[in-house]
Amino acid sequence: MSEVQPPLSKPAAKVGNVRVHSASQADQPLRLATRREVVRSRLSAEWLLDGAGFGWLRFVVDLIMLGLAVVAAIVGARAARVSLDGEVALYAFPLLTVALLYVRGMYKQRLVTSILDGIAPVISSISVAAMVCIAVVAFSDPGARPAGLVARAWLFATVYVGAARVLLVSSQRRARARGLLGKPTVIVGAGRVGAHVARRLEDHPEYGLRPIGFLDADPPPSLEVVDRRAPVLGAPADLEHVVFDRDVEHVILAFSRDRDQTLVPLVRRCEELGLDVSLVPRLYEGINERVALDHLGGLPLLALRAVDPKGWQFQVKHTFDRVASALIVALLSPILLAVALGVKLSSPGPVMFRQRRVGRDGQVYDMLKFRSMRRHSHDPDRFSPARGSAPGGVEGEDRRTRFGRIIRRTALDELPQLFNVLRGEMSLVGPRPERPEFVSLFDDDIDRYGDRHRVKSGITGWAQVHGFRGQTSLADRVEWDNFYIENWSLWLDVKILLLTIVAVVRRPPED
Repeated sequence: MSEVQPPLSKPAAKVGNVRVHSASQADQPLRLATRREVVRSRLSAEWLLDGAGFGWLRFVVDLIMLGLAVVAAIVGARAARVSLDGEVALYAFPLLTVALLYVRGMYKQRLVTSILDGIAPVISSISVAAMVCIAVVAFSDPGARPAGLVARAWLFATVYVGAARVLLVSSQRRARARGLLGKPTVIVGAGRVGAHVARRLEDHPEYGLRPIGFLDADPPPSLEVVDRRAPVLGAPADLEHVVFDRDVEHVILAFSRDRDQTLVPLVRRCEELGLDVSLVPRLYEGINERVALDHLGGLPLLALRAVDPKGWQFQVKHTFDRVASALIVALLSPILLAVALGVKLSSPGPVMFRQRRVGRDGQVYDMLKFRSMRRHSHDPDRFSPARGSAPGGVEGEDRRTRFGRIIRRTALDELPQLFNVLRGEMSLVGPRPERPEFVSLFDDDIDRYGDRHRVKSGITGWAQVHGFRGQTSLADRVEWDNFYIENWSLWLDVKILLLTIVAVVRRPPED
C-alpha cells in the first residue's frame, strides 16, 4: 500500500499579517482572504515570469515594442523623405494592436506558450491595426498617402514584437527547465490517470507545475499504480491544510473514487482560496482541439468532432505530401547522389537498406533508408527491446560505418523515404512505422497501439520532435502519435516539419 502522509501541522503559522491555524484547530474557520494574501506576498519576479503577472508583462513589453516601432517608422520615413501622411493616426497603432491581441487571447495564462502557434495571431493583429490606420486616414483625407509610413510601422512592429515575445517565452521555459520556476501542484486522484499526470509534469518542467503529492480518500495500492512517485498527502477534505502547509498554488482534478457531489464544493473552495484549478475530463482520449462547448440549459455539453483519416482533409494532406516530396527530391538530388556514392565507397554492400514496415490499415511495405551499417559477419541474434521501450537506434552490435554515423547524425539516411511518400506508402508527417513482428507484440501489450494505423506512417512525427526516438518509452510514443491523429491539421504538419529541422540540429536522431 502507498503510504499516506498526513498534512504537516504546526501550532500556528504567520503569513504576512495573517495567522494560519494548524490541522489541530480545524474547527476554526480559515479566513477567505488568507490565501490571496499569501499569493500577493510572492516574489515579484516569480509572479511576473510564472504567474498571472506574465500576461501583464507581455502586455507592457508589447506596448513598448509597438511604441518603438512607431518611432522607428517615423524616423525612417523622414530619413527616406517618405510622406508622413497618417502620422497622427499612427499614434493609435500600439493601443489598437494590443487590443486586438487581447481579443485573440494572447495575454491569457497558459501552461505552455507555443512560439509557432503565436506567430499567426501576432502578425494578423498587427496587420489589421495597420489596415485600420490606413482606412482612417483615407476616409479623413482622401488625398493622403499613408501607405509608406504605415508599412514601415507594420514591418518594425512585426519584428520587434515577435523578437520580444520569443525572448520572453524562451526565458520562461529556460527558468522552468532549470527548476527556478514552478508552481507547487496537488493532484486530486492518486490512481493511474493522476499518476500519469504527475509523471508528465515531472518529466516536462517547462509546463511550470511541480507536483508535490496527491489528495485521495481511498488511493489504490502502489502495486496497482507502479509509476506513482509523489506521496499521498491526505484526503480531499484536507485540502485547506495541505494548501497552507505545502504552499500549493495549483490543483489538478484527475480521476478519483470520490463522488462528483463532493468534488464540486472542492472546486468552489479552491476558487475561494485563490488557487488555479485544472480538470482532466472523462473520455479524454476522444477530446481534441475541435471540441465545441454547448449548453443544455445550465448543463454544459461537449460536442466531439473526430478527424476522419479517410476524409477529404487527408486527401489534401496526401496531395501536399507528394507534391512537396517531388520538389524536395528535385532540390536535393545532388545531395542524394553524393550520399549514395559515399555509402557505396564506405563499405561493401547495397546503397539502400530495405526493411518491412506496417503502415496504414496494416499494409506492409518496404521502407527505404541509405545503408549506414556493415553487413553481419554472422547470423544476428534477434533483437528484443526492453519491456516498455520501442525498438530503434542501434540494436545489438554497433555496426555503423564512419560515414554511416555522419548520415544518421544528420538524418540524411532518412531521405530515401521520400520515394516511399511518392509511391503513396508513407506521408511526410505521421507515426513512425514499425516492423510486423513488433506490431503484433505491441498490439497486445500497449493500450491504443493499433490506433496509429488509421493514418499513413511518416518520415517524422509529433512523438519524434518531442524526443521519442530510438529506444524510448513506447507508451509515451503512442500517446503523442494518437494526439497527432486526433488533432491533425495542415498547420500541425507544417509545425512538425519546422520542429524536425530544430530537432535534427539540436539532437541527432537514432531512429
